[in-house]
Amino acid sequence: MDIQKTVAKEKKRLGRGYGSGKGGHTSGRGQKGQKSRTHIGIMFEGMKMKKSLIKRLPFQRGKGKNRAYPKEELVKTSQLSGLKDGTVVTLELLIKEGIVDAQRGKDFGVKVLKDVELKNKLVFEVPTSKSVQAK
Repeated sequence: MDIQKTVAKEKKRLGRGYGSGKGGHTSGRGQKGQKSRTHIGIMFEGMKMKKSLIKRLPFQRGKGKNRAYPKEELVKTSQLSGLKDGTVVTLELLIKEGIVDAQRGKDFGVKVLKDVELKNKLVFEVPTSKSVQAK
């Protein structure tokens, strides 16, 4: 029977009595000074001014300043190849055919992009790219 070797050593728990190997008095922190005491704030940079990093960043005011604005749902021409000639392509049709998710389509809109040449003639009532318009 082979006994497996343990590779990872557990981290020493500081300040848990003399028997722990890092206990008593300073518990491995050295003597005095800021780092030997309880806690340094994450924003601390050695200056008197509070939040000095934040003060140096440009102003971005108002609600939703960090929100990523959603873009319209993209539909490729290859997805429209199953439609018949002369079909009027509307948002409702794309939702009914299952090409576009109903909620996202209504919330953000739709845009048709060209990836393959369209074989059938379609009439678009939704926004399209210039290459699709030319065709």
